Amino acid sequence: MLHRKVNIGIVGIGNMGMAHAATLGKMPTANITAICALQKNKADIFAKKINAKAYYDVDEMINSGDIEAIIIATPHYEHTTIALKAFVAGLHVLTEKPIAVHKADALKMITAHNLRPDLRFAAMFNQRTKPAHLAIKKIIEDGELGEIRRINWTITDWFRTEHYYNSGGWRGTWQGEGGGVLLNQCPHQLDLFQWFFGLPIKVRAFCQIGQYHQIEVEDNVTAYCEFKNGATGIFIASTGEAPGTNRLEVTGELGKFVLEDDKLTFTRNQQEMSIFSKQAKQRFSKPEVQKIDVEIKEQKTQEHQVILENFCDCILDKELTLIAPAEEGVKSVELANAMIFSSFKEMTVEMPLDGAAYEELLNNKIKHSTLLKSSKKST
Repeated sequence: MLHRKVNIGIVGIGNMGMAHAATLGKMPTANITAICALQKNKADIFAKKINAKAYYDVDEMINSGDIEAIIIATPHYEHTTIALKAFVAGLHVLTEKPIAVHKADALKMITAHNLRPDLRFAAMFNQRTKPAHLAIKKIIEDGELGEIRRINWTITDWFRTEHYYNSGGWRGTWQGEGGGVLLNQCPHQLDLFQWFFGLPIKVRAFCQIGQYHQIEVEDNVTAYCEFKNGATGIFIASTGEAPGTNRLEVTGELGKFVLEDDKLTFTRNQQEMSIFSKQAKQRFSKPEVQKIDVEIKEQKTQEHQVILENFCDCILDKELTLIAPAEEGVKSVELANAMIFSSFKEMTVEMPLDGAAYEELLNNKIKHSTLLKSSKKST
């Protein structure tokens, strides 16, 4: 029986930090005891509103003794540095996505956590909790689709305006975000991609830089993936298309499923297609199919809240398991990095990605950046 509350500090009180604070305030297992923001006035006002202590320096909050867990809701690069300090201080950590900007930093975080296995390390991969995604995971794991042959995921409903990118000096820059649509908008889909199908063994991607916006990072991506069993996958993402599409279609030996507009349809073959092909006596025949509209359970608890509740519950009860352990976050980071690396190097990348080589490329992009933006600081 859970009988106490976890004392939590939030670093970063932008949109996500404030949203998490609102959710935590409703939870019986959470107590926000501290918040940290660079802007003193903003921190003071928000801290007073939620009855927490305000900090303006994250090191002070981490070492204050006021918190036992930290939620990191800052710009991407800070995820790594804050998490490393938190583990040294003996704090449980939940970080926003992506867990890091590049693979090498993600591995640093995982190594640091391995030194403190008593601490919980979670990522805000809340899309894992959606009923439709859980249904897909079950279909695949139960073998209902058979061996997977082809994956097509088009995610172009991430439309963003020029005003969005101008809202912070860090947005749309190599130094601030470390990438564009792949690092900011798509970490959830990249996490689901590897969660459903595993990591590919080869990636060839084409990333268009500032195709639709005045930014120096990718806002339009088409990637081709190959998997160990010979399956192929196409991953398309953009922040420059309206109204855009979010459609996942997966073909296996026993049919296909399509997820679009929160509707999951499974068209099931009565026989595996490769066996049917070998046994059929007619030239143009196809396996008989059954079309199934998969029932999607109603989601009673908001997605972010499920992750936050699970994080707190796992701190209070060591026998429980995290829904989204941050160690798995390196996979989506690696996939995003591989796509960007492939595009700039104009070559097929074999996985696992050379993290040091990608870090060198990224640092070179930062060094030679010519994009001039306002110097608005994050919170």
